[in-house]
Amino acid sequence: MGLRYLGFDELQSARAYRFDLVAKGDETRRFVVTVDLALFSAHRVAIQEGPALCARKLAADLEKHFEGEHELTGEDLRAYADARASEEARRAEARKAGGRRSKGPPTDSQSPWRNSRF
Repeated sequence: MGLRYLGFDELQSARAYRFDLVAKGDETRRFVVTVDLALFSAHRVAIQEGPALCARKLAADLEKHFEGEHELTGEDLRAYADARASEEARRAEARKAGGRRSKGPPTDSQSPWRNSRF
């Protein structure tokens, strides 16, 4: 089973992302996930992330056998933004804790002067 992103339609203040659900031996089924465009800026999420976030939301809905209208909500975007911020903080802390380690002087094979011609 796989989701295929087909594109989006502009609505008044939202986007409707279209997907096909393709499963071997089954008919292809079409789904739409809508999202209010204001939510992207409210949660500082790039609009380019819309298709991937909607695909994840749709996959989660389908896994739960949800058959209603699929919508990427403010709560979904807040959870994504919070997880992204936590991951960025974790990486920053790891960089700070690890610091830059000196590898010692370069060996002959690493020396920038090795193949220099004067």
